[in-house]
Amino acid sequence: MKIGLLSDTHSKKGRSQRVIDHLVSQGAEFLIHAGDIVKPEILNQLKNSGLRYVAVYGNNDAGLIEYHTKYNLVQEPHYFKLGGVNFKLMHLPFYMNADAEVIIFGHTHVFECDFKNRTLFLNPGEVCAREKPFSSCAMLEISDTALAVTHYSRAVGSDTFEERHYSFERS
Repeated sequence: MKIGLLSDTHSKKGRSQRVIDHLVSQGAEFLIHAGDIVKPEILNQLKNSGLRYVAVYGNNDAGLIEYHTKYNLVQEPHYFKLGGVNFKLMHLPFYMNADAEVIIFGHTHVFECDFKNRTLFLNPGEVCAREKPFSSCAMLEISDTALAVTHYSRAVGSDTFEERHYSFERS
């Protein structure tokens, strides 16, 4: 199963749409937004992707509470199972104990992919390109034997996504 990951879109609707389109074009079957969505239009982009998705509230998402029932918004930490894997989703990296096989978070605006004690800690980085001159997202591919991560980054003004690959053996 391929899961597209994005975070920290803030109000950058064009950049978020490019990232969603890219993840869909790369075969994503599900989308996860790790918070700081900010604009309801970005929730609409997730919904209109045609894929199932989940999005967690970030520290800048208080204004989205009125859309809670219209979109698949959850509070942190949110636990769920997908593709035979237990996930924990949050925005703020406050619940970093290894109580799920994959822990997805945002907030730092920095890509992180760290495998410790059979737990994958994964932050797709920032879509908004506020801290750096590029947008960032990731794809998590789950198989019976491995967790494979592709980190995508696109320089502002470019149409090309660069890729870096990581793979971790599942026990």
